[in-house]
Amino acid sequence: MGNPGEPARDPSAGRLVSLDAFRGFAIASMVLVNNPGDWGHIYAPLEHAKWNGWTFTDWIFPFFLFICGVAMAFSLGRRASAGASRQALVLGTVRRAAIVFAIGLALNFIPAFDPATVRIPGVLQRIGLCIALAAPLVVFLDWRGQLASIIALFAAYTVVMLLVPVPDVHGTVGAGILEPGRDAGAFIDRLLLDGHLWAQSKTWDPEGLMSTLPAIGTLLFGVLTGTWLKGDRPPIKKTVAMAFAGVIALLVGELLDATLMPINKSLWTISYAVFMTGWALLVLAAFHWLIDTAPSARVRERARAALLPFTIYGMNALFLFALSSLIAKILGAVKVDGRSLKAALYAPLEALPIGAVNSSLVFAILFNLVIFAVAWFMWRRRWFITV
Repeated sequence: MGNPGEPARDPSAGRLVSLDAFRGFAIASMVLVNNPGDWGHIYAPLEHAKWNGWTFTDWIFPFFLFICGVAMAFSLGRRASAGASRQALVLGTVRRAAIVFAIGLALNFIPAFDPATVRIPGVLQRIGLCIALAAPLVVFLDWRGQLASIIALFAAYTVVMLLVPVPDVHGTVGAGILEPGRDAGAFIDRLLLDGHLWAQSKTWDPEGLMSTLPAIGTLLFGVLTGTWLKGDRPPIKKTVAMAFAGVIALLVGELLDATLMPINKSLWTISYAVFMTGWALLVLAAFHWLIDTAPSARVRERARAALLPFTIYGMNALFLFALSSLIAKILGAVKVDGRSLKAALYAPLEALPIGAVNSSLVFAILFNLVIFAVAWFMWRRRWFITV
């Protein structure tokens, strides 16, 4: 379990347990919100904000990118200490990021293998791009250079989104129009990826190219946090500093929302990136305090036991997310008596006298429990899949 006051690590994986628990929380939440029984009946917090604003669901993706950044700081630091060259660190990270991107793209070919219309962006694709593009910044720059890179990425995004005039879907030219399909990012996506965008819009993509810039900033905020956690400061000081930085980030995010551009997940605006980093810092600080730095050993032991399901989830996070996506696609593609396998499985729940929204939520919870069963089996067998 580790010594009192010291970061607790799983002896089989050599990883920070509080980070694995936070990662597991993010993935379990992602699986929950991605798999309702009926997309027409969902509790509001389990849906993305329609456009501007945020919900619980809008926490999840930036949380995972932030976590990727924290993990990069630890993993690259360990490999550098083991003697890996900077070039090897960058190339190895880019290679793994390419695998993540390829897995996401492959999932988009299911159920219809059609290169002419396949969606190229996606969640795993964005994760891969952010990791690959951040790798040289993490390897070759210190924390000051990484912070300057975040500012530069945010500035470039802001200039393009607010000042560069572009034609919208109707051919009207304008600058700074942050509406669906009318912003500069949507224009760039149509210019470079026309016919390969999100099927529900076709004219813009929530994981588009332009919004990848501030998303890299979200990951780099995680890298800075990981660098702080690796330091020699007392563990409780690290936790308090994360919580304080989280509050500051929330306030800055709100200020940017009010003065520059709205909090918007689909555009991954800089206000959204900063605001969600604030929440990520606060949630990680809570996990870190409960698992690693609480003064009472009894509190730490109970927290580790209570949060063990999240830790188990977090040990194979990317694999489990990809598996859940694959299963969901199969359930939608396979037909049984003229309806999808998902509809057939959902029908008994839909018939329960608990309301459509509750039936939909029960399906999502049961789906999550199936994925957790896989996670638990892999954890018991000590199967940890990494790329």
